[in-house]
Amino acid sequence: MRAVIFDALQARPEVREVPDPTPPPGGVVVRVAATGMCRSDWHGWAGHDEITLPHVPGHELAGVVAEIGTGVDRWKPGDRVTVPFVCGCGRCGWCRTGQAQVCPDQRQPGFTHWGSWAGLVALHAADTNLVALPEQVDFASAAALGCRFATAYRALAGRANVTEGEWVTVIGAGGVGLSAVMIARARGARVIAVDRTPEALAVAAGLGAEHTLLTGGTDVPAVIAELTGGGSHVSVDAVGSEQACSDAILGLRRRGRHVQVGLLPPVGGHPRVPMARVIGWELDVLGSHGMAAADYPAMMALIESGALQPQRLIERTIGLAEAARLLPVFDTATVAGITLIDPSR
Repeated sequence: MRAVIFDALQARPEVREVPDPTPPPGGVVVRVAATGMCRSDWHGWAGHDEITLPHVPGHELAGVVAEIGTGVDRWKPGDRVTVPFVCGCGRCGWCRTGQAQVCPDQRQPGFTHWGSWAGLVALHAADTNLVALPEQVDFASAAALGCRFATAYRALAGRANVTEGEWVTVIGAGGVGLSAVMIARARGARVIAVDRTPEALAVAAGLGAEHTLLTGGTDVPAVIAELTGGGSHVSVDAVGSEQACSDAILGLRRRGRHVQVGLLPPVGGHPRVPMARVIGWELDVLGSHGMAAADYPAMMALIESGALQPQRLIERTIGLAEAARLLPVFDTATVAGITLIDPSR
């Protein structure tokens, strides 16, 4: 199969012919129809995650089951599927209670093993992790769910439990952030979007953000406090930086809830978080790490009904060669939506 592959951390990715994967016991091989390009892929290439080299990235995907391994009961070749980016082992207590996103023996395509920037990808514990795609949901929309839309959905619905009329600040208007804007509005919240690029903020406004703030010389927490009459009820760091995390927390009102979605690279050992404010104002700081397959049906029902439209977040679709070229610079790219990869191109 053709795949994007790199042989060393921060080395130039290439498109090469590599061996086809085989299904692991209890797992499947999926023929990839669409896969996402995400900042997390850049983190893996940059060396912020433990990966085995050479490596094929890619963790957001949709496609068709091509081959099944031993012990798979629920799936057959030809089934249309997607999968969370965190795949549980299927055996532990967390998986058995529908919490595979925190499985201690989890697998992540594109990190723990070769991912979906390829014609085929192997997936583990298929009966626990695969999600059937309704005919009304196309492959591009399903791949757009990926780690971004599904993570944003769990962050707002499952972790922060956003309710109608609340103020929600979303810092970072990339794939996760724009997904969070759409989901917060669907839940009746009022949204402030914060980003470094006017293009991304324009998209956020089109998705229902009531206010947009351009970073750079702006006292973001002070402006949020003024716009909301004391701070947001909920904040989301969809970037993963000390500044974004700090602005999000300092922009909360007392007893507010912060959800950390963006990965925070270590700075001087550990990222600095304004914990004095967290303690003094009794703020809740919540992590959100994807969403288990068991939680997909409620989100998928909203997509089928049209209440949520992840396809609106797709900015462009590219081929494998363009993906290889973009990966090393994706952390600084101007992104106003989700970039999808068609492995057949």
